[in-house]
Amino acid sequence: MGTVGPMTTPPPGPLPFAAQAVPFHEYLAAGSVPEGLLSSDYVAQQFVERLVHYVLSVPSGSYTMTQLGKLLESLDPRHQVLFFKRLKENSPESLKHFAPLYYGFMAEFHDLLFT
Repeated sequence: MGTVGPMTTPPPGPLPFAAQAVPFHEYLAAGSVPEGLLSSDYVAQQFVERLVHYVLSVPSGSYTMTQLGKLLESLDPRHQVLFFKRLKENSPESLKHFAPLYYGFMAEFHDLLFT
């Protein structure tokens, strides 16, 4: 048996968004997403998908509807609509809990629902 030489690994590139831990609690507290984080439509959609799962999985009281509303307002309107669509798809019964926020956003962006 021969000896194996040292293994070299390529230098790390930027970590893809899907592999990053997303500190939603910090974004909710700040009421916004850091500038440049949502670098493309695809990344913004992934952010929204993960945000939906976050709000459905954390204990009650981990964030307020006001905080969530401010964070959503910092997103593009199409991504706001996507948030509620995914929320409804993943947990239709949760819309009762999110009703005030849901109806406020949906009234404002009704035209985007069918685009």
